[in-house]
Amino acid sequence: MSKTEVAGLSLSRLATLDRVMAQRYVDGGMLPGLLTQVYRQGALVHTGMAGHMDLERGKPMREDAIFRIYSMTKPITAVALMMLVEEGLIGLDDAVHTHIPSWKNLGVYASGVATLLQGQPTTFLTTSPARPMKVVDLVTHTAGLTYGFLMRTSVDATYRKQKIGDFQTPGGLDTMIEQLAAVPLEFSPGTMWNYSLSIDVMGYLVQKLSGQSFGDFLRSRLFEPLGMVDTAFHCPPEKIERFTTCYAPDEQGRLKVQDDAQKSNYAAPPALESGGGGLVSTIHDYMRFCRMMLHGGALDGVRILSPKTVAMFSLNYLEGGRELAAMAPPGAFSESSYDGIGFSIGCGVNVDVARTRLPGTAGEYFWGGAASTAFWIDPKEELTVVFMTQVMGSDARLTLRRDLRTLVYSAITDSLA
Repeated sequence: MSKTEVAGLSLSRLATLDRVMAQRYVDGGMLPGLLTQVYRQGALVHTGMAGHMDLERGKPMREDAIFRIYSMTKPITAVALMMLVEEGLIGLDDAVHTHIPSWKNLGVYASGVATLLQGQPTTFLTTSPARPMKVVDLVTHTAGLTYGFLMRTSVDATYRKQKIGDFQTPGGLDTMIEQLAAVPLEFSPGTMWNYSLSIDVMGYLVQKLSGQSFGDFLRSRLFEPLGMVDTAFHCPPEKIERFTTCYAPDEQGRLKVQDDAQKSNYAAPPALESGGGGLVSTIHDYMRFCRMMLHGGALDGVRILSPKTVAMFSLNYLEGGRELAAMAPPGAFSESSYDGIGFSIGCGVNVDVARTRLPGTAGEYFWGGAASTAFWIDPKEELTVVFMTQVMGSDARLTLRRDLRTLVYSAITDSLA
């Protein structure tokens, strides 16, 4: 008799997951291709695949395809920081200026425009923050920093003019920190949630405190111990054949090439190793990272974090236990919806399942990447899911993550939560 369930998951319903995602998103022209992996109760239960990794060259999707994971880099950086917390080198309540002295007198934007003189903003008026920026503010995007692409304020306009956080910044993370020292904060730390370069700043702190380049730290302390053999800040020449082409929808919604795999900037090491969005990886590598977290900080005999530290990722660190909906500016960008969601250590965290209007579990943590990739870890259900594709700027991003979540949880037959 053939099995109908594995690890409390219905195989027929997982087949429905593959069918719906392929028909709706790949056949529907919104995604070039996709990969999905579902792991539960100690077993890799399901791998689903559809479409292409390179439409122009007719290359079908493959399990070892290499993807730009963009903001799915952030949880990896968060783990690196927490490794140093466990070593007593830094604490979440530390004032950031104790580690970055040039930031001690950062002011909060009051008025002015992004006029530059000799590379420095000249017309900003600032006020003093209500309290110093803490490391926990970096971890939760409540530090008062921003991204240049957000296009909302005079502060993010300065980020754009100075190309703060650009992967090709001469001097890398050190230069980024110097640039940020000369630009005011958007708001007083802890008072708002704004997606930002704060996780890149965490990468700088890892680099400074460890005495290694950020990339060397990740490689030697995380990737090599965990067997994440294809995760790095660039795709080397011998792996380019496995590198996916990235797409973006045109005005008619049809996919156009955004970054050709064979001509990509990712073929060479960047000047700035971005902890907020710079890594490439495979679904197998990222699943190994998620499995390590799901199993309390260890995988295949290698311990990265203590189980007590890993448990912290299921908690909400926004001040007053608030949700993103209460702290994010109107219309602010996020890799998540807001209702029912708090923010943990470099990840979103589910704090009110009913308000998300989706199946899920309180304490599950998750995030996604700009090219529509996604993952989540649900400790109570002993479940983790990784989803890979490569489309920038798709309006379907949040919808496909909704469908993915709904279809995976619908396959559970023995809920543990």
